[in-house]
Amino acid sequence: YEDKVPCELCFQSLDALPEGFSVPEGRVKPWGTNHAVLMGKDVINEPFCVINCDDFYGRDAFMQIGRFLSQLPEGSKNEYAMVGFRCCNTLSENGSVARGVCAYNDKHHLTDVVERTEILRQADHDNAICYKDEQGEWQPLDENVPVSMNMWGFTPDYFEYSEAYFREFLSDPKNLENLKAEFFIPLMVNKLINDGTATCEVLDTTSKWFGVTYAADRQATVDRIRHLVEDGVYPNRLF
Repeated sequence: YEDKVPCELCFQSLDALPEGFSVPEGRVKPWGTNHAVLMGKDVINEPFCVINCDDFYGRDAFMQIGRFLSQLPEGSKNEYAMVGFRCCNTLSENGSVARGVCAYNDKHHLTDVVERTEILRQADHDNAICYKDEQGEWQPLDENVPVSMNMWGFTPDYFEYSEAYFREFLSDPKNLENLKAEFFIPLMVNKLINDGTATCEVLDTTSKWFGVTYAADRQATVDRIRHLVEDGVYPNRLF
């Protein structure tokens, strides 16, 4: 992209920690998605979007988050957004998926994200979308309930909150003892919402997410992208 749009490349380094902290012995796993976001604090000075690099989000999803960010007044703070994909548009035909199921209030502000680790269509439940609860029982899930696919919109003040909370995260002995503990974006967003510091608007999208959750998903993903090109949604080459 470097000859198309301005680019900055940031690296998520394991030892990129606040002063006074060091990498625990034996730690090799990166510190998580919100630590990755923090790596951009010195080069991002405007409203920005965060996505996973290995997911296909679709045109409408980018239009929704782009519209939200571009309409923020100059100097906006504490008003964030998350693109909520309709659950039915994020499933795999080859097995269950894990999704953050979102709840929101009458202002469409996010109030809670509950991680459901097993979601799929159940033939035994009239092919309805279901999730497995804590007791191992399958429970129905609305087709259009918004789920988080890690597509977020933030303003630069988010970095200051993240730096402060990352210190808290690292100060908790259990997070240092657990060599796989991670500083996730939803963890940070939930804290800001619960503290009353920020709001996070849930944006609806008609886009269909897809990615390679299972090896068997690869061909379906290739086919979907080809169909989008054939239907004229995307050009054969973007540039």
